[in-house]
Amino acid sequence: MIKVTGVRFKNVGKIYYFAPGNLDLQKDDHVIVETARGIEFGTVVLVPREVEDKEVVSPLKEVIRIATQEDCDRVKENQIREREAFAACLEKIRQHKIEMKLVDVEYTFDNNKILFYFTAEGRVDFRELVKDLASIFRTRIELRQIGIRDEAKILGGVGICGRALCCNTFLDEFQPVSIKMAKDQSLSLNPTKISGICSRLMCCLKYEHEAYQELLDQTPSAGSIVKTEDGQGEILSVSLLKGRIRVKIPKKDDIEIKEYSLKDVKIIRWARNAKNNALIIDEDEDKIKKLED
Repeated sequence: MIKVTGVRFKNVGKIYYFAPGNLDLQKDDHVIVETARGIEFGTVVLVPREVEDKEVVSPLKEVIRIATQEDCDRVKENQIREREAFAACLEKIRQHKIEMKLVDVEYTFDNNKILFYFTAEGRVDFRELVKDLASIFRTRIELRQIGIRDEAKILGGVGICGRALCCNTFLDEFQPVSIKMAKDQSLSLNPTKISGICSRLMCCLKYEHEAYQELLDQTPSAGSIVKTEDGQGEILSVSLLKGRIRVKIPKKDDIEIKEYSLKDVKIIRWARNAKNNALIIDEDEDKIKKLED
Protein backbone atom coordinates (compact mmCIF):
# COMPACT_ATOMS: atom_id res chain seq x y z
CA MET A 1 0.00 0.00 0.00
CA ILE A 2 1.11 3.55 -0.72
CA LYS A 3 -0.22 6.86 0.58
CA VAL A 4 -1.38 9.30 -2.09
CA THR A 5 -3.47 12.43 -2.56
CA GLY A 6 -5.51 13.28 -5.67
CA VAL A 7 -4.87 16.61 -7.37
CA ARG A 8 -6.78 18.17 -10.24
CA PHE A 9 -5.48 21.03 -12.41
CA LYS A 10 -8.74 21.95 -14.15
CA ASN A 11 -12.29 22.18 -12.86
CA VAL A 12 -13.34 18.94 -14.54
CA GLY A 13 -9.95 17.56 -15.43
CA LYS A 14 -8.28 14.22 -14.79
CA ILE A 15 -7.15 13.43 -11.24
CA TYR A 16 -3.43 12.84 -10.74
CA TYR A 17 -1.82 11.14 -7.75
CA PHE A 18 0.97 12.70 -5.71
CA ALA A 19 2.65 11.73 -2.44
CA PRO A 20 1.38 14.05 0.33
CA GLY A 21 4.62 13.80 2.33
CA ASN A 22 4.24 15.31 5.80
CA LEU A 23 1.68 17.90 4.70
CA ASP A 24 -1.75 17.99 6.32
CA LEU A 25 -3.85 18.28 3.17
CA GLN A 26 -7.60 18.85 3.15
CA LYS A 27 -10.09 18.73 0.29
CA ASP A 28 -10.08 21.92 -1.84
CA ASP A 29 -6.62 22.97 -0.62
CA HIS A 30 -4.51 24.58 -3.34
CA VAL A 31 -1.08 22.98 -3.75
CA ILE A 32 2.09 23.39 -5.79
CA VAL A 33 3.36 20.21 -7.49
CA GLU A 34 5.90 19.22 -10.10
CA THR A 35 4.60 17.66 -13.31
CA ALA A 36 5.98 16.76 -16.73
CA ARG A 37 5.11 20.31 -17.81
CA GLY A 38 6.97 21.88 -14.89
CA ILE A 39 5.74 23.45 -11.66
CA GLU A 40 1.93 23.55 -11.55
CA PHE A 41 -0.86 24.89 -9.35
CA GLY A 42 -3.55 22.35 -8.49
CA THR A 43 -6.43 21.63 -6.15
CA VAL A 44 -6.73 18.68 -3.77
CA VAL A 45 -9.83 16.65 -4.64
CA LEU A 46 -8.91 13.42 -2.82
CA VAL A 47 -7.56 13.69 0.72
CA PRO A 48 -4.50 11.53 1.53
CA ARG A 49 -5.38 7.83 1.52
CA GLU A 50 -3.72 4.47 0.96
CA VAL A 51 -4.12 2.66 -2.35
CA GLU A 52 -2.64 -0.46 -3.93
CA ASP A 53 0.82 -0.02 -5.44
CA LYS A 54 -0.46 -1.19 -8.85
CA GLU A 55 -2.88 1.77 -9.01
CA VAL A 56 -0.02 4.29 -9.00
CA VAL A 57 2.38 5.08 -11.83
CA SER A 58 5.90 5.17 -10.41
CA PRO A 59 7.86 7.22 -9.58
CA LEU A 60 5.34 9.14 -7.45
CA LYS A 61 6.27 12.79 -6.95
CA GLU A 62 5.62 14.61 -3.69
CA VAL A 63 3.49 17.70 -3.25
CA ILE A 64 5.97 20.57 -2.98
CA ARG A 65 3.92 22.79 -0.68
CA ILE A 66 0.50 24.19 0.09
CA ALA A 67 -0.11 27.22 -2.14
CA THR A 68 0.42 30.65 -0.62
CA GLN A 69 -1.55 33.82 -1.28
CA GLU A 70 1.24 34.87 -3.62
CA ASP A 71 0.74 31.67 -5.62
CA CYS A 72 -3.00 32.33 -5.88
CA ASP A 73 -2.32 35.89 -7.05
CA ARG A 74 0.00 34.56 -9.76
CA VAL A 75 -2.77 32.26 -11.02
CA LYS A 76 -5.13 35.23 -11.31
CA GLU A 77 -2.47 37.20 -13.18
CA ASN A 78 -1.99 34.27 -15.56
CA GLN A 79 -5.72 34.19 -16.26
CA ILE A 80 -5.57 37.84 -17.33
CA ARG A 81 -2.56 37.08 -19.52
CA GLU A 82 -4.41 34.16 -21.09
CA ARG A 83 -7.21 36.44 -22.27
CA GLU A 84 -4.65 38.84 -23.77
CA ALA A 85 -2.81 35.96 -25.45
CA PHE A 86 -6.10 34.64 -26.86
CA ALA A 87 -6.84 37.99 -28.54
CA ALA A 88 -3.29 38.27 -29.90
CA CYS A 89 -3.37 34.74 -31.32
CA LEU A 90 -6.74 35.34 -33.01
CA GLU A 91 -5.31 38.39 -34.75
CA LYS A 92 -2.27 36.44 -35.98
CA ILE A 93 -4.50 33.60 -37.23
CA ARG A 94 -6.48 36.12 -39.30
CA GLN A 95 -3.28 37.67 -40.66
CA HIS A 96 -1.89 34.31 -41.75
CA LYS A 97 -5.33 33.16 -43.00
CA ILE A 98 -5.01 29.78 -41.30
CA GLU A 99 -8.04 27.47 -41.30
CA MET A 100 -8.17 26.78 -37.56
CA LYS A 101 -10.42 27.63 -34.63
CA LEU A 102 -8.73 28.84 -31.44
CA VAL A 103 -10.47 27.28 -28.43
CA ASP A 104 -8.42 28.08 -25.34
CA VAL A 105 -5.11 29.45 -24.07
CA GLU A 106 -3.28 28.23 -20.98
CA TYR A 107 -0.23 29.62 -19.20
CA THR A 108 1.82 27.20 -17.13
CA PHE A 109 2.16 28.29 -13.51
CA ASP A 110 5.85 29.15 -13.86
CA ASN A 111 5.20 31.05 -17.16
CA ASN A 112 7.72 28.87 -18.99
CA LYS A 113 5.20 27.88 -21.66
CA ILE A 114 1.95 29.04 -23.25
CA LEU A 115 -0.36 26.40 -24.71
CA PHE A 116 -2.81 27.30 -27.46
CA TYR A 117 -5.61 24.75 -28.03
CA PHE A 118 -7.31 24.73 -31.41
CA THR A 119 -9.51 22.62 -33.68
CA ALA A 120 -9.13 22.14 -37.44
CA GLU A 121 -10.51 19.81 -40.07
CA GLY A 122 -7.09 18.53 -41.07
CA ARG A 123 -3.39 19.13 -40.57
CA VAL A 124 -2.40 22.78 -40.24
CA ASP A 125 0.92 24.43 -41.04
CA PHE A 126 1.31 26.86 -38.15
CA ARG A 127 5.09 27.29 -38.16
CA GLU A 128 4.94 30.98 -39.04
CA LEU A 129 2.24 31.50 -36.44
CA VAL A 130 4.44 29.97 -33.74
CA LYS A 131 7.31 32.26 -34.70
CA ASP A 132 5.10 35.34 -34.44
CA LEU A 133 3.70 34.27 -31.07
CA ALA A 134 7.18 33.51 -29.72
CA SER A 135 8.39 36.96 -30.75
CA ILE A 136 5.44 38.57 -28.94
CA PHE A 137 5.49 36.62 -25.67
CA ARG A 138 9.19 35.73 -25.45
CA THR A 139 8.55 32.26 -24.07
CA ARG A 140 7.97 28.71 -25.27
CA ILE A 141 4.89 28.32 -27.43
CA GLU A 142 2.95 25.09 -27.98
CA LEU A 143 -0.02 24.75 -30.33
CA ARG A 144 -2.06 21.67 -29.57
CA GLN A 145 -4.81 20.38 -31.88
CA ILE A 146 -7.77 18.89 -30.01
CA GLY A 147 -10.95 17.06 -31.02
CA ILE A 148 -14.45 18.49 -31.02
CA ARG A 149 -15.35 16.54 -27.86
CA ASP A 150 -12.46 18.26 -26.08
CA GLU A 151 -13.68 21.58 -27.46
CA ALA A 152 -17.13 21.01 -25.95
CA LYS A 153 -15.53 20.05 -22.62
CA ILE A 154 -13.53 23.28 -22.53
CA LEU A 155 -16.21 25.70 -23.76
CA GLY A 156 -19.24 24.06 -22.13
CA GLY A 157 -22.84 24.55 -23.20
CA VAL A 158 -26.33 23.12 -22.76
CA GLY A 159 -27.37 19.69 -24.02
CA ILE A 160 -30.69 18.71 -25.58
CA CYS A 161 -31.78 17.64 -22.09
CA GLY A 162 -31.65 21.27 -20.98
CA ARG A 163 -28.79 20.71 -18.55
CA ALA A 164 -25.15 21.81 -18.65
CA LEU A 165 -22.90 19.42 -20.57
CA CYS A 166 -21.76 16.41 -18.54
CA CYS A 167 -18.20 16.69 -19.86
CA ASN A 168 -18.00 20.27 -18.64
CA THR A 169 -19.51 19.65 -15.20
CA PHE A 170 -18.45 16.27 -13.81
CA LEU A 171 -16.94 13.86 -16.38
CA ASP A 172 -13.19 13.89 -15.85
CA GLU A 173 -12.50 11.51 -18.76
CA PHE A 174 -14.35 10.55 -21.93
CA GLN A 175 -15.66 6.99 -22.13
CA PRO A 176 -16.06 5.07 -25.41
CA VAL A 177 -19.62 5.33 -26.74
CA SER A 178 -20.97 3.17 -29.57
CA ILE A 179 -24.11 3.05 -31.68
CA LYS A 180 -24.81 -0.38 -30.16
CA MET A 181 -25.61 1.34 -26.87
CA ALA A 182 -28.39 3.30 -28.55
CA LYS A 183 -29.71 0.12 -30.22
CA ASP A 184 -29.72 -1.78 -26.92
CA GLN A 185 -31.81 1.00 -25.37
CA SER A 186 -34.24 0.99 -28.34
CA LEU A 187 -33.51 4.65 -29.04
CA SER A 188 -34.07 6.37 -32.36
CA LEU A 189 -30.94 6.08 -34.49
CA ASN A 190 -31.55 9.54 -35.94
CA PRO A 191 -28.16 11.30 -35.51
CA THR A 192 -29.85 14.50 -34.33
CA LYS A 193 -31.51 12.58 -31.49
CA ILE A 194 -28.50 10.76 -30.09
CA SER A 195 -25.70 13.26 -30.77
CA GLY A 196 -24.47 15.99 -28.45
CA ILE A 197 -23.55 19.55 -29.42
CA CYS A 198 -20.09 18.18 -30.30
CA SER A 199 -21.77 16.13 -33.10
CA ARG A 200 -20.59 12.92 -31.46
CA LEU A 201 -22.69 10.27 -29.71
CA MET A 202 -23.92 11.56 -26.35
CA CYS A 203 -21.86 10.49 -23.34
CA CYS A 204 -25.04 9.69 -21.39
CA LEU A 205 -25.68 6.66 -23.64
CA LYS A 206 -23.01 4.98 -21.51
CA TYR A 207 -24.64 5.64 -18.14
CA GLU A 208 -27.37 2.99 -18.23
CA HIS A 209 -25.77 0.63 -20.72
CA GLU A 210 -24.76 -2.00 -18.15
CA ALA A 211 -28.30 -2.06 -16.73
CA TYR A 212 -29.75 -2.53 -20.22
CA GLN A 213 -27.26 -5.30 -20.98
CA GLU A 214 -28.31 -7.12 -17.82
CA LEU A 215 -31.98 -6.73 -18.70
CA LEU A 216 -31.36 -7.94 -22.27
CA ASP A 217 -29.71 -11.09 -20.92
CA GLN A 218 -32.76 -11.79 -18.74
CA THR A 219 -35.50 -10.74 -21.16
CA PRO A 220 -36.65 -12.66 -24.26
CA SER A 221 -36.49 -10.67 -27.48
CA ALA A 222 -39.14 -10.23 -30.14
CA GLY A 223 -39.81 -13.51 -31.90
CA SER A 224 -39.64 -15.61 -28.75
CA ILE A 225 -42.52 -17.97 -28.03
CA VAL A 226 -44.24 -17.73 -24.64
CA LYS A 227 -47.12 -19.43 -22.87
CA THR A 228 -49.70 -17.07 -21.37
CA GLU A 229 -52.96 -17.49 -19.53
CA ASP A 230 -54.67 -16.92 -22.87
CA GLY A 231 -52.59 -19.45 -24.79
CA GLN A 232 -49.27 -19.69 -26.58
CA GLY A 233 -48.06 -16.76 -28.64
CA GLU A 234 -45.14 -14.85 -30.14
CA ILE A 235 -43.58 -11.77 -28.57
CA LEU A 236 -44.00 -8.69 -30.79
CA SER A 237 -42.22 -6.10 -28.65
CA VAL A 238 -40.54 -5.75 -25.27
CA SER A 239 -40.49 -2.92 -22.72
CA LEU A 240 -37.26 -3.64 -20.86
CA LEU A 241 -37.59 -1.15 -18.03
CA LYS A 242 -41.26 -1.94 -17.35
CA GLY A 243 -40.71 -5.68 -17.66
CA ARG A 244 -43.71 -6.04 -19.97
CA ILE A 245 -44.20 -7.66 -23.38
CA ARG A 246 -46.75 -7.49 -26.19
CA VAL A 247 -47.74 -10.94 -27.41
CA LYS A 248 -49.51 -12.06 -30.61
CA ILE A 249 -51.81 -14.97 -29.79
CA PRO A 250 -53.42 -16.84 -32.70
CA LYS A 251 -57.10 -17.62 -32.22
CA LYS A 252 -59.44 -19.79 -34.24
CA ASP A 253 -60.35 -17.19 -36.84
CA ASP A 254 -58.36 -14.18 -35.61
CA ILE A 255 -55.21 -12.92 -33.91
CA GLU A 256 -55.27 -11.31 -30.49
CA ILE A 257 -52.54 -8.93 -29.27
CA LYS A 258 -52.26 -8.50 -25.51
CA GLU A 259 -49.74 -7.10 -23.04
CA TYR A 260 -48.35 -9.14 -20.14
CA SER A 261 -45.88 -8.84 -17.35
CA LEU A 262 -42.83 -11.08 -17.84
CA LYS A 263 -43.44 -12.76 -14.50
CA ASP A 264 -46.89 -13.89 -15.69
CA VAL A 265 -45.68 -15.83 -18.75
CA LYS A 266 -43.55 -18.91 -19.35
CA ILE A 267 -40.93 -18.90 -22.08
CA ILE A 268 -41.22 -21.78 -24.54
CA ARG A 269 -38.64 -20.71 -27.12
CA TRP A 270 -36.17 -17.90 -26.42
CA ALA A 271 -35.00 -16.17 -29.62
CA ARG A 272 -31.75 -14.26 -29.72
CA ASN A 273 -30.66 -11.97 -32.53
CA ALA A 274 -26.94 -11.94 -31.80
CA LYS A 275 -24.85 -14.08 -34.17
CA ASN A 276 -27.98 -16.01 -35.20
CA ASN A 277 -27.83 -18.01 -31.96
CA ALA A 278 -30.86 -18.97 -29.93
CA LEU A 279 -31.62 -20.31 -26.50
CA ILE A 280 -34.24 -23.04 -26.44
CA ILE A 281 -36.04 -23.77 -23.18
CA ASP A 282 -37.47 -27.27 -22.93
CA GLU A 283 -40.91 -26.72 -21.40
CA ASP A 284 -41.12 -30.17 -19.83
CA GLU A 285 -37.64 -30.60 -18.39
CA ASP A 286 -36.77 -26.89 -17.94
CA LYS A 287 -33.37 -27.45 -19.56
CA ILE A 288 -31.58 -24.73 -21.53
CA LYS A 289 -29.66 -25.63 -24.66
CA LYS A 290 -27.60 -23.27 -26.75
CA LEU A 291 -27.79 -23.74 -30.49
CA GLU A 292 -24.88 -22.54 -32.62
CA ASP A 293 -24.55 -22.61 -36.38
